[in-house]
Amino acid sequence: MNVSVRTPRRSRRGACCVRLRVPRETSNHTVRTGKVFHISQQIQGDQLYFSSTRAHLIKHPCKKNIALYLGRQIFFTRDDFKSSLLPLSIPASMKVGTPEVTSAHIADSVLLLVVNQKIYIYDYEANSWNASIGIEHPVSHVSGDNCCYSGHPFCVDISNSVFAYLHGDQISQTNVYFSNTQGYRFQKFAYERQAELVGSLGGIFYFHSLSQVGVLLIDQGKARFGYSEHPLNSSFGLPFDYNGTLDILITPGQKGILIFWFEKSLLVSRNSGQLVYPVHVKEGPNTLYSSISEANITIHSVAANEYELAVLTQENNLYYCSLGILSSSLIKFAGQNLWSQEAALMFTDVGRVEILTPLPDSVFPAFDFQKCPVNIQAVLMDPQLQVDVCKAELLQGEFDNKMYTIDMNSKLELTALMIPRPGMSLVPLVMVSNPHSLGLQAIIYEGGYTYDGNTKHRLNISLRQQHHWGRADPNFTSSIKRPTGSTITLDIANKEISCVDLKPLTALISVGCDQEKKIVIQNEISACHKGILDPVGLQDNYSYVIEKEAYDPNFQGQKASEDLVVDYQYQKLGCPHLVYYNTPWKPVVELWREGKFQEVIKAEFVLLEVHGLFTYTYSLTAQTALCRAQPQNWTTIMENPGNKGPFAWNRENYVSCHDPDNDAPLRWPNVPYQILGGPTANKVIFDQRNGIYVFYVSIVDPYYSYCHLETTFSVYVYGAFPLSIIPATVTIIPLMVAMLLSVWLAYAVPKLLHTEKGLRFKGFWIHPCRRCRKACACFRGRCRVHQGSPAWS
Repeated sequence: MNVSVRTPRRSRRGACCVRLRVPRETSNHTVRTGKVFHISQQIQGDQLYFSSTRAHLIKHPCKKNIALYLGRQIFFTRDDFKSSLLPLSIPASMKVGTPEVTSAHIADSVLLLVVNQKIYIYDYEANSWNASIGIEHPVSHVSGDNCCYSGHPFCVDISNSVFAYLHGDQISQTNVYFSNTQGYRFQKFAYERQAELVGSLGGIFYFHSLSQVGVLLIDQGKARFGYSEHPLNSSFGLPFDYNGTLDILITPGQKGILIFWFEKSLLVSRNSGQLVYPVHVKEGPNTLYSSISEANITIHSVAANEYELAVLTQENNLYYCSLGILSSSLIKFAGQNLWSQEAALMFTDVGRVEILTPLPDSVFPAFDFQKCPVNIQAVLMDPQLQVDVCKAELLQGEFDNKMYTIDMNSKLELTALMIPRPGMSLVPLVMVSNPHSLGLQAIIYEGGYTYDGNTKHRLNISLRQQHHWGRADPNFTSSIKRPTGSTITLDIANKEISCVDLKPLTALISVGCDQEKKIVIQNEISACHKGILDPVGLQDNYSYVIEKEAYDPNFQGQKASEDLVVDYQYQKLGCPHLVYYNTPWKPVVELWREGKFQEVIKAEFVLLEVHGLFTYTYSLTAQTALCRAQPQNWTTIMENPGNKGPFAWNRENYVSCHDPDNDAPLRWPNVPYQILGGPTANKVIFDQRNGIYVFYVSIVDPYYSYCHLETTFSVYVYGAFPLSIIPATVTIIPLMVAMLLSVWLAYAVPKLLHTEKGLRFKGFWIHPCRRCRKACACFRGRCRVHQGSPAWS
């Protein structure tokens, strides 16, 4: 049995280096792992290795125990390197050729590796490997981000988005690929004006904190970012020096902080690359260097979390700085025996750093790991560093580390509490990462005292879309039609570096669809309420027939070939709303949120009978609706190849005919205007037909909500007399002929009787009439005789 006891090697300043095979303990202990038993452990497949001479360590920002070490060997851990590991290998069946890894990214629950200019996916939960689909050209790097807040679609999209590209390729002709499936399937990404750009590609990233795709252009020792969306797509970020090949680290939390580093260069950007500047280095109380190169140090490894940055140098020194809202300098800690060629840095928590070094075993193929934890707060208490005491006692807000949604025309109110040390004053600073989309207003006031007599300062922060504040130029705001995102950060501007545990308060704001919203059709008078339909019968497999003359399954207004039997879905539709056929009608659409009524929607919306019934029209035409351009209708929407399915009319493809920017000519002014609500009084007019209609309704006004607000509902049309079985022409024409003949006879007969022919005709009829009169008189007289002489009998 293999038993080993290892004594921790303690450094002088709060660091302790421990070689670990099992989870680290706080004291000396006997280590027992799988190596104790002679179990065969062999590397299967092709062993992977990293192309760079500097070790990298990628830590999952959401799942803290997931990490990837990149060096001469590659290690993937699911327990934060608390156990011995075999080097990562890829199955030989993948046929990767040279197993050299040039880039890696952890996308939620999968690991993406660029191996020999191709992308492979390791699903560590299912322990399976796959090759990405859709990439047709060599790639060298992948980039992406992870959102840790919630299962909101905005957050899920962040984790699913991945770019793949070839670093150093000419930007005008390079091929960039994008995936929204965590890298399983890619498609070519078209960057606007790409053919006009000059320089080589230094990287492409999705800056979710700015809702922009950023492209790093390198040309003649200078680099700058270009952006994809208004208003930043009309210019570039400020250029900065690009020396060597800079590794770019996107810090967690979607705050827009980027770290650029090389052996002799360290730069930082706090606004997604718009402004990039070198990090200053502070060595002692009186020595300040403007850059890494001026300080003459060589970087070996860099680590960052949401709030902090740590640097390990080949000179065996550890540097640290805060990533607050305002810039700060790297502080040099006292020299320690920390560096080795395989060492890599990582943050395990706020204010806690570990230097990780894999150690081979002479007997077993699995590697052990030496961990050197450093307590930053303890180190900063060293009097030699002359770090000022933190001025703040408390910075607290319920919104910290949460996600919120601001839909169109909505606002958000946040509060925070700040308490300074006695005799100190604090300067709070609130900032949003995307000021083009999200605007804010902050108010600070005194809100009482603590038991120690310290003043409590409270902040009220109001957030709205920048467009609705009305204080920004339209050339500064992003397009209001496009959903965006931003983070809000509350920090203390004059905070000392010793405030390690007093981290900034951050929340992620989705300026987009509020998933709690839905629309409901008002149904105050139903067919069941009036006794026309029975709710019990509707629930008992109720069905009805739509005549073939009244519907078209293709929604083109053409008669079908056979009748349609429809099963009524009572659980979904309830009892139908009652509508009289001869009265113009418009449904009342209500907005609800979290089960509470909000308002009656007055925005523009459209209707479509889901089974293809076309026995209804609209009260307005394009001309009477005062359209400036030809309005859209369901036919034009369905004919558009970009729209999928018959119910594709929504806020994203709707164009108002009243929009002055709509240049479609008004060629058919008499066509029905099929949009309800908005500025018009348009209504639905039903044909002479009784029965159930099931309508799909969609809010198409792009300025009402970012959501696709849609639902289905039913109406029962009543009061229409049945249509005659005999065609109308069969009855109307003979009736008209008879009426005209009667009028003619009334005029012609009296006039004809005064002529010779008329007299002859009149005489002809007089004799028969006289004979009939005598016969009738005789008959009446005989009857009277019989009735008056009973004696004869």
